[in-house]
Order: sequence, then structure tokens, then C-alpha cells
Amino acid sequence: MNVQKGILIVLSGFSGAGKGTLVKGLLKKYDEYALSVSMTTRAPREGERDGVEYFFTTREKFEETIVNNGLVEYALYCGNYYGTPRAYVEEQLAAGKNVILEIEIQGALKIKEKFPDSLLIFVTPPSGAELKRRLEKRGTESAEVIARRLARAAEESEGIEAYDYIVINDSLEECVEEIHRLVDAARRAPVRRKELIGEIREELKGFVKGAE
Repeated sequence: MNVQKGILIVLSGFSGAGKGTLVKGLLKKYDEYALSVSMTTRAPREGERDGVEYFFTTREKFEETIVNNGLVEYALYCGNYYGTPRAYVEEQLAAGKNVILEIEIQGALKIKEKFPDSLLIFVTPPSGAELKRRLEKRGTESAEVIARRLARAAEESEGIEAYDYIVINDSLEECVEEIHRLVDAARRAPVRRKELIGEIREELKGFVKGAE
């Protein structure tokens, strides 16, 4: 039988929820995952490398990529573009990899429209107070930027119901395992095993015809 196509996983969450750390944990522990590196027009943070954490590009180049249909989705967030390159995602899914898209809620909803079989998971800290503490603990952003991120989180909280699952990131190790269990279960859902169902159905029909 053919290799089962991978699942497109959209991992979203408030800024400061620990999405990046969770993704690293999944990739380190399990080899069936692949991370789709997003393209962005924002400036790199300290330690970030082009082509690893993000593909950093200009606004002009990003908009050119949009026109050429080179993105699965894109959105404008806090003044910068973020988008998902199409070619890499399609190649990895065909190879059976579960492709993780770490994107915000606008992009997640666009993905669900284009790819109904995608799995949407929202990550959140245990409370709003904990989210504020984590943002402040980073020490990389001004009070003004943190205030904007908290305001954005309040807006995003209105769209959480659109996701398939919500996961609380309180313990990193437990959260990684919970996400993996959800993905493993989702791979077994009939809606994502259409090829297998079709193969079994045709075999059974063949047996019936052979017995006539």
C-alpha cells in the first residue's frame, strides 16, 4: 500500500505561549514531523538564522511571492508579513511527514479553508497572568510592544473555538506528548485514510465479483 500522506498541523497560540519550544521538542523526539519554515518581513531576533527559524525577506519580495502564488497562506501581523512557502509543504506531506505550521490565527483559518483535513491546535499558558509574566521574562521587548502583544492576544482569544484542540502549555514535556497523541489519533481518523478505505473497498468488491 502507498505511504499515508502526512497531516498538515497548524500550531497557533498567543505570543509567549511557548509554541517555538514545543515545536523543537516534537522535532527532537519524533522523526515523523517536519517544520515548515515561514517567510517574514520582520527583522531577525538575536540568534535567529535565515532559512532556519524564518526566511527573512523584504516587503517587495514577499508581495512578489504572493502574486506568483508561492505561498500556502500569508497574513499581516503587528506590521509585518508572515507566510508559508507552498513547495516545501506539499513535498513533505507527500513523503508522509506531518508538517507543522507555526502561524497565527488569521493564517490558521485560511489554511483550514484551503485544507479541510488540516489539524488546528491552539497553545495557551494556564492563565493570562502567566502569559504576561512570560512576555516580560523574555527581556527582548519594550513595555509598549508587550502591551500590543497582550492586546493582540485578547483579540485572538475570540477565535480559539475554530481550532480542533486547545492545549495548555504548563509542563513542556507533558505538552509535547499531548500534542503527539492528538496527531497520532488524527492520523487514524477515516477522513484522513480515504486511500486506505478505497483500497479495502475495491478488494472486497473484487472478492464479491469473484464469488458470483
